[in-house]
Amino acid sequence: MKNTKFSILTLAVLLAGFLMISCDSLLDVDPQQSIDESDALSTPGNVQAALVGAYSQHRTGSQYGGRYMMLPDLLADAGDIAWTGTFFQPREVFDKVISADNSYTQSVWVGSYNTINRVNNVLSALDILDEQDRVRVEAESRFLRAAAHFELVRVFAKAYNDGNPTQNPGVPIVLTPTRGIDESSFLPRATVEEVYQAVIADLTFAKNNLPEANGVFANTFVASAFLARVHFMRGEYAQAATEATRVIGSGRYSLMPTFAGAFNNDGNVAETVYGMVVTPQDGTNELNLFYASSDFNGRGDIDILDQHLARYEAGDARADFFYTGGGARRSAKWQTFTNIPVIRLAELYLTRAESNLRAGTATGDSPASDLNAIRTRAGLAPLAAADVTVDAVLAERRVELAFEGHLLHDLKRTGRSIGDIPFNAAQLVYPIPQREMEVNPNLVQNPGYGN
Repeated sequence: MKNTKFSILTLAVLLAGFLMISCDSLLDVDPQQSIDESDALSTPGNVQAALVGAYSQHRTGSQYGGRYMMLPDLLADAGDIAWTGTFFQPREVFDKVISADNSYTQSVWVGSYNTINRVNNVLSALDILDEQDRVRVEAESRFLRAAAHFELVRVFAKAYNDGNPTQNPGVPIVLTPTRGIDESSFLPRATVEEVYQAVIADLTFAKNNLPEANGVFANTFVASAFLARVHFMRGEYAQAATEATRVIGSGRYSLMPTFAGAFNNDGNVAETVYGMVVTPQDGTNELNLFYASSDFNGRGDIDILDQHLARYEAGDARADFFYTGGGARRSAKWQTFTNIPVIRLAELYLTRAESNLRAGTATGDSPASDLNAIRTRAGLAPLAAADVTVDAVLAERRVELAFEGHLLHDLKRTGRSIGDIPFNAAQLVYPIPQREMEVNPNLVQNPGYGN
């Protein structure tokens, strides 16, 4: 199936402009720039191509090509990094004074709903597919939809543990294609709980119906890895440990011998549970663009400061995974314009360790074994079981997963402040884009950003 999908990639790109909403807004649809869906989705090949087009959108710069990771890390910083670039939109995020018309946070909203609309179009045409492909295509589509809704609710709404998730506004849940504008197009914000339930339903279907191997596309273990993240955010530690164990125990993935070996690779490596394909011809890597120096085709906009280096223990090989470029210290994780590892096996070891500690369980393995697998790979001595605490695992996540988009979510789910800013401060939630507020009378703006 991998070859089949790539053989229709060109068709997917051509179809994308016809099937989907415009790049400007969830509710911007120009009939003059579209063709009837009966033509666009009239053959199995076209439907398969539309699915590949949805993957292409899913890995653009507004999503897993960079901004799902970079912007939360900028927002979560309190002295480990510095934004020194000239672009004012990321500067607003870093300064924690985001305007409602910030084009970078807006692109996350618009791009995510673009992906959702693409897969909803695919889901509307499942009957066109051969029976052998129908379930897999539905599962892949629902995985992509779940990932987009999950990332949206994590940044445009309060954290799950901040107040009452059954009352707090989340984001609109879109389950049908947007092909024209009428009253039904103006969806209100579902609650945080409702969004999470929709995400879990889609991911569970994907987990139960995706194959174990699916090329560079989502497979059943990728769905489990995302479910581990979702349960982790909800404080459902037994479920998070179970999903992490399913991935670790699959035998399909393994830690790279060195920490450096997990990054800057032309393809997915053994540690990559899910990665974004980036080639000179296709794909986006904004992490390389903003983290790397000009010597490595980047802008050098994010400097790594001494405070971050002080987090590493003596002898930690990860403390050497930096370089000097453009007069400042740079992370070597995004040194080259190559594949982006979205979920690494190392994350799942740490997720399982913390989950088992909090739940008082030993699902899959002991917390000490999981934590020490990461420490020994980094050249550190293993910790005794008595020293393996939740705080020890959190400290390990801080250095192992640095600059990969985890920090804001880790701080929020554990109720930790960002400097002197409490985790539930209004300024740590993105504003609903102003243009969406103007077009949709049913949307309610987040606190601190006006009406």
